[in-house]
Amino acid sequence: MTLQTILSLVIIGLAAGVLSGFMGVGGGVVMIPLMMLFLGFDQHTAQGTSLAVLAVPVTFLAAYTYHTTGHPINWKFAIVIAVFFVVGGYLGSKFAVKIDQNILKKIFAVVLVVAAIKLFFGK
Repeated sequence: MTLQTILSLVIIGLAAGVLSGFMGVGGGVVMIPLMMLFLGFDQHTAQGTSLAVLAVPVTFLAAYTYHTTGHPINWKFAIVIAVFFVVGGYLGSKFAVKIDQNILKKIFAVVLVVAAIKLFFGK
């Protein structure tokens, strides 16, 4: 792997990890609002619970499914990204727990709206 490739993998891992730790991304886009709406969770509790739910089973089973159906997985790249995803997740969560819940909720809402607009108007 070239230095440029390694740096790209590190940046991808950190960015994904920070967004995951900070916003509870992934299934959290669905779980967080539903936990807040139907369970009365506050923003911090919903995000933490979402992260706990997604910790191992979702990613392991998804990767296993791809692997067993013959789709190639670049394990070297995945390991580098995963290491920095964990680091980013830790950093993102440290940041998120220090933010007031109302501000965090607004940031989360903006991310959801931007994602929805991009999905709706994208190719």
